Amino acid sequence: MTGYASVQHSPLGAGGDTPASTAPTARMGLEIRSVNSRFLDLSFRLPEELRQLEPGLRELITRQIKRGKVEVRASQDAGDGAALQAPNHQALQKIAALQGKIQDWLPDARALSVADVLRMTAGSSGQAAPDEAAWMQLAAQAVDALREARAREGARLTKMLQGHIAQLRSLADLAVPLVPQLVEQQRQRFLERWKDAMALADGSHLPESAQDRALTEATAFAIRIDVAEELTRLRSHLDEISRLLDKGGDIGKRLDFLIQELHREANTLGSKSAVLEMTRISVDMKVLIEQMREQVQNIE
Repeated sequence: MTGYASVQHSPLGAGGDTPASTAPTARMGLEIRSVNSRFLDLSFRLPEELRQLEPGLRELITRQIKRGKVEVRASQDAGDGAALQAPNHQALQKIAALQGKIQDWLPDARALSVADVLRMTAGSSGQAAPDEAAWMQLAAQAVDALREARAREGARLTKMLQGHIAQLRSLADLAVPLVPQLVEQQRQRFLERWKDAMALADGSHLPESAQDRALTEATAFAIRIDVAEELTRLRSHLDEISRLLDKGGDIGKRLDFLIQELHREANTLGSKSAVLEMTRISVDMKVLIEQMREQVQNIE
């Protein structure tokens, strides 16, 4: 299911009783987005200084989210009280030497700016490691907010699916009386054919044989168009889907299977159809089932 959560936190500086010691040292931000997917697909957009957090974030998210294409973004901005640290001498020498070599080969290459140098030496300037415990706490808040957003969407999807289930039940009810009507119509048609055969008989053909053949064809036709079993199974699948939606939880894969079975029964109704009205019912069912299939893939 789709969802979005964004949380921020500004930890206070440690130690001291002066106002400066309680000023925020950094601003931590975490965003989690999820879109529809049949499986869990995690991707991380983390700055280099936070790359070490990925295993912990992955474990935290996979424990609580089972489906969806999930993207995680994290950022950490220095607070007002944070001061830039000067790069060490060895790093500056290496950068200057590399720049000289590159410009020997590429005379038109742009010289490095102060900002470029600071960015390149950020990892060698003694920058403190991220507070993993604080980040995991922040991530837990973000995952909870994401699950709440997905739960709200899940409630909307459940309401829509229950509406489709009600429509499918109505279509099944329309199909039930059609079968005996069709059988009776076909029986009358075969009897008329038998009477025609009787009228054309010249005495060498036994009437019983023509009647037996007509009854055999009528019986075969009744068996061929009997969809009572398909309608029973379809109703059973609808009952199970409704039960799972009421139960909630990790039901996505089971719903996928049941939707496939619904589609199978609707196809069989269409293949056994002997009148246009039954064909229309089958088509309407398959349209509703396909709409349910698209939405069921979003449910966790």
